[in-house]
Amino acid sequence: MAVLAIGLPAAARRRRRLSRAAVNAWTLRQWALWSRTLAPVRPLDAPRARATAWDASWPLKQEPLSVRQARRLVSAQLADWAVPGLGDTAELLVSEVVTNALRHTRGPLRLNLRLYESRLLCEVEDTESAGPVRNIAGPDAEGGRGTELLDLLADAWGSARTATGKSVWFALHHPAGSAEPEQAPVAPR
Repeated sequence: MAVLAIGLPAAARRRRRLSRAAVNAWTLRQWALWSRTLAPVRPLDAPRARATAWDASWPLKQEPLSVRQARRLVSAQLADWAVPGLGDTAELLVSEVVTNALRHTRGPLRLNLRLYESRLLCEVEDTESAGPVRNIAGPDAEGGRGTELLDLLADAWGSARTATGKSVWFALHHPAGSAEPEQAPVAPR
């Protein structure tokens, strides 16, 4: 039941309007907060963020050619970063993780690479929230060895839930040391 404001003094009418405006402002702030919290930062069909000197991201399509594209992107990025010795291992593990994402999900994918300190971190994001499942593959099995390869070749690996699904990641030790740019040596005189 609505209260008529006709008989109220002007100050009371002003307070009532202010309180209604305050409630509307609070509601709008809450809606903005929750929509930012519940919505993903970036959809998976776009890069995660602007590429930096030691961070890169690419969207991948839900098609078998994405495995080859992911291997090429990783090898080109490692060559650009001048990281020797990680190319073959990183390409193999990326192809395994992307293949698993293509097999077990239906949405878009995103490949992220980050080089920090002495590690290369690679992650593949997809829209399925269930994590990878370990299977024991028989000696004649044609597949099912992806997690075994990650165990053998990666220094660390795992999966984490994200706002859009999950991220399967692995880390490789960079043998050359720090990924931060070094200063040019001073030539002797």
